[in-house]
Amino acid sequence: MPDPRRAARALARRWWPLAVAVPLGAVAGAGYAVVSHPSYVASSYVVVVPQNPGDNVNTVNFAQAYGRLTGQPQVLIGAAAETHHAVATLTKLVRGTTSPDAPVIAITGTSATADDAVQNADAVARSLIAFGNASSKETGVKLVQLAAAAEPDAPASPSAALDTAVGAAAGVLLGTLAMLARRRTAPAAETAGAAPAALPAQAAAEAEPEAVAAR
Repeated sequence: MPDPRRAARALARRWWPLAVAVPLGAVAGAGYAVVSHPSYVASSYVVVVPQNPGDNVNTVNFAQAYGRLTGQPQVLIGAAAETHHAVATLTKLVRGTTSPDAPVIAITGTSATADDAVQNADAVARSLIAFGNASSKETGVKLVQLAAAAEPDAPASPSAALDTAVGAAAGVLLGTLAMLARRRTAPAAETAGAAPAALPAQAAAEAEPEAVAAR
């Protein structure tokens, strides 16, 4: 019957990298959530509609084109004056996303405060509308604000639960890599330890012909 203590020690020697790395990773993730600055997210929505009702215009394609222009300086310059942020700063704080089957542009603003996130999203939405409607005669479409940004109740990041889980997952990865590295080095160590034992047998084999010749 196997000794439970010996089996437990064998398991501990085999799995200790994983047992150590996972808790450390979880603690590191939780610590990051505590010390990192909060980030709030708010989204404003713009819809592309035909300039004249009944016109056969592919508004989805125009929405995707204007969505890609959301972060361009010619669009952000108006919002920069309204939000008192530099254009380069707004480029990092605001992004536009579109749907493949709906002529809607979601303009998402981020900031360290909820009010500023709302202001960034709405200001860029208004600036995009003004930019797009300046060429409505040529494009045949106009941009209209579908919904203003709502003030977020809580920051989008950090998330203590998510950061802790990510840290634990990183610990699983590092612990597994450490275990694999130990398994690879173990056979090499065993081979190196067995080499000196083979030397006496080799020496005896080499000495045997000399002894026979001496007889």
